[in-house]
Amino acid sequence: MSTPLVSVIVPLYNERENLSPLFQEIRQAMGILAYEVLAVDDRSTDGSLEELHRLASDYPQMRILSLARRSGQSAAVAAGFEAARGEVIATLDADGQNDPADVPRLLAVLDGPGGPDAVVGFRVARTDSWWKQLQSRFANLIRDGITGDRVRDSACSLRVIRRSVLPGIPRFDGMHRFLPTLIRMRGGTVVQVPTRDRPRRSGRSKYGMLDRAWRGLFDAFGVRWLRRRALTYEVRSEK
Repeated sequence: MSTPLVSVIVPLYNERENLSPLFQEIRQAMGILAYEVLAVDDRSTDGSLEELHRLASDYPQMRILSLARRSGQSAAVAAGFEAARGEVIATLDADGQNDPADVPRLLAVLDGPGGPDAVVGFRVARTDSWWKQLQSRFANLIRDGITGDRVRDSACSLRVIRRSVLPGIPRFDGMHRFLPTLIRMRGGTVVQVPTRDRPRRSGRSKYGMLDRAWRGLFDAFGVRWLRRRALTYEVRSEK
């Protein structure tokens, strides 16, 4: 890989039992690649932050960030963006459903000839119920219709992104679900590739069905407004 450093951002809230196996998998997946892991704790109440500090001595690549108050997943991801040192950013959930072994595969697509600005995953062989899968497909269709973009799996957090495209991305609550569309809105190129899906190791989802549906719908209209009002211009220096 020609990339000198990859920053793996792991936002988390109340994932204490999942952290140790996750970081073991990240270390194994990244192998000899130059990387850092930014664990961003969103004010967990189950001892996740203390677990991160306990694990830190075994993982010299780990950097721990803690939000001053509960701010949500998008804020945790944005904090990771701002603190990252790598030229490439990778994101994945802390619950174990994303397989870290997929990260090098996405990096290879990013680093290939004519590589895009971002490579995002879409889950295949889903492990959740048919009802949840139906909800997910319906939600993606609605979001695509509203935003005017096509993203096969907006709920998949497994992504690799060139850091150079991030400064112009607007930060808002719900941003993490719309990153592929926001990157394209800024003129970036995005490739979608299949990734593995696994059952949650421990704990339960922090999002309810109705909460996610209403917030996703509201955010989709916001992204639609952003796309329609985005400034597009080119400047040429005359002297």
